[in-house]
Amino acid sequence: MYFLGTVLSNIVIATRESRLALWQAEHVQALLQEKGHSVSLLGMTTRGDQILDKSLSKVGGKGLFVKELELALEEGRADIAVHSLKDVPMDLPEGFVLACVLEREDPRDALVSPQYASLDELPQGAVVGTSSLRRVVLLRALRPDLRIEPLRGNLDTRLRKLDEGQYDAIVLAAAGLKRLGLEERIRVAFEPDTMLPAAGQGALGIEVRADRADLIALLASLSNRGDWLATAAERAVSRSMGGSCSMPLAAHARWQADGALRIDAAWGDPEGNAPLVRIHAEAEAADFAQAGVLGEQAAALLRAAGAH
Repeated sequence: MYFLGTVLSNIVIATRESRLALWQAEHVQALLQEKGHSVSLLGMTTRGDQILDKSLSKVGGKGLFVKELELALEEGRADIAVHSLKDVPMDLPEGFVLACVLEREDPRDALVSPQYASLDELPQGAVVGTSSLRRVVLLRALRPDLRIEPLRGNLDTRLRKLDEGQYDAIVLAAAGLKRLGLEERIRVAFEPDTMLPAAGQGALGIEVRADRADLIALLASLSNRGDWLATAAERAVSRSMGGSCSMPLAAHARWQADGALRIDAAWGDPEGNAPLVRIHAEAEAADFAQAGVLGEQAAALLRAAGAH
């Protein structure tokens, strides 16, 4: 890659090869091409894509979706990596940084079912698919009678398993369905007051090597500062709680009319031995330091209420 004034030529994007991951990478590719840059994709299969018979919490967490992409950055085979922000570990390896967070898509969870129009319509004992511990504890708080079964695979695989009759309903991120033009599959999008999203859900983050000042400067123009600050507060909750996909933790931040940032967070016991804990906190968050402090305050409130 070489520098041409304000234009970088031959930017290589490392991406997973699922249909959704490719959509995300192609979205960033188009944004950069609009600015005059030449951009190509490097498709990769990650360990997270390969291991489908075990829950992520048992095989290393969502970091399995990014390690191979980071190796491509480290070896110079790629320049940037595009991630679903909720899949990005709270602490990146030394030498890597998030260069930007793009404008956020719908952060909500969505109920998908061929037969039932809402969670309330599901019959007692209905089988609902998800492998997210966060969704497990939130669903159990709403409908303790449901049978919640593991569901792994990319978005198309999950929908296929639903359509084959393995589940009565499944819960997915609304953002992925909308990005792939599958919004009609959404029966209901849960409002955050009902089903609190994961930290970073619906947002795309771009990772680069920390020594690539040229890329960091270039990518700043793609970032949505409000969404970056909000997701930074959410990720600070998870970081303070030691969060990973093995933790049943939700965190979602929203800007208020007065300019303050409100963050809601929830924690539950996947074994059902403790009640669901929900808290909220609100403060000014004009920069990343203030957003981080707000997230840490929310985590402290969770712990004080019994989360661990």
